[in-house]
Amino acid sequence: MTKMDNTTRYERLRERYMNGDLSRRRFLGLLGAAGAAYGLVTPYRALAQEVTEVRFDGWGGVVSEALRKYAFDPFEKETGMKVVDGTFGGSDEFLSRLKASQPGEFNIAHLSGVFDYARYADLGYASELNRDNIPNLELAIPKLVDVLAQYTDGKLSAVPYDYGTTGIAYNRAHISDEEAKEKGANLLIDDAYKGKIGGWAEWRTRVWMAALQTGQDPNDIQDMDAIWDAVRQHRDLALKYWTSGAELMSLLAEEEIYVTEAWSGRVYALQEQGHDIGYMDPKNGYGWQECMFVIKGSPMEACEELLNFMLSPETSIAVAEGQSYPPALDPQKVDLGDKIPELPAFDPTGTLDNLTFADPAYWNGHEADWSKTFGRVQKGY
Repeated sequence: MTKMDNTTRYERLRERYMNGDLSRRRFLGLLGAAGAAYGLVTPYRALAQEVTEVRFDGWGGVVSEALRKYAFDPFEKETGMKVVDGTFGGSDEFLSRLKASQPGEFNIAHLSGVFDYARYADLGYASELNRDNIPNLELAIPKLVDVLAQYTDGKLSAVPYDYGTTGIAYNRAHISDEEAKEKGANLLIDDAYKGKIGGWAEWRTRVWMAALQTGQDPNDIQDMDAIWDAVRQHRDLALKYWTSGAELMSLLAEEEIYVTEAWSGRVYALQEQGHDIGYMDPKNGYGWQECMFVIKGSPMEACEELLNFMLSPETSIAVAEGQSYPPALDPQKVDLGDKIPELPAFDPTGTLDNLTFADPAYWNGHEADWSKTFGRVQKGY
């Protein structure tokens, strides 16, 4: 067989792949088999070189603005590869789009917590990253990497990118730091602040806070009756449930509420605006991380190149400062500058031992029951 014959063969395979007649796995398999049959080297790199763009879907707002300015624009300039931005209102919304898409249509998703990582993996969307192509992953906090890899048998389908907490925010004009530290999550069910209490309208957070209020392990709840009693107690004392970060910030800034659980980065944004809002993480506080999940069927080497760029210290630090959440980088390995150590939830040790992360199997296993029950409680039952 001549060289022209080989070229023609590869072009026909590629054409079938681009037309959707072959899966990526099948295409690479045939490509490799053809090369082996004729003693040729047909590296996967050849495919990566043909990739001209990668699609990224995230949360929008200040987070997407920070990623575009400090990560995607510099990456495009350096590599010539285009990053196509997409946004979603929540992971459920994005999952619906993903289910209706063609393989390879979506590449990287900015997922929250380990819940989504586990759920997407269980639904068959997990890829397998080549860690050798992401050397900056060695700079990440080990705990954030391990909590992902443990769920997928040591393999990785995502890299951690930032972390934060859902702790207790309070107005210092009405609640002292000492009182907040003493009462912790019980501030949310304190009769003294009836009508000045807020809360996120999300079942996981309501159950988690109720576990703290009833002295239970959030990852091993034994008394669900006590949990729902605490959720109802909070509901009856609260002014309202909030449904977005913008609403959370408005309620605190306008002093409509004095205390609520809150996202650490949003509290920092309020503090930067001059509002005297305190923040504390109670024992077994709700720790979470966000990850960049690579969807099965994506151009892996191109995605790995982008992830490695995003994890570089200069990029990761700039994005973290832009969105007010600590980066996944280990402060024992990387100098994170002056601003990041001031962020709520930042752990200078890099161990995150003071945070409790949700067990994804445990919480996802109870989602159907607990979310339904909270829906009823929220309506007054």
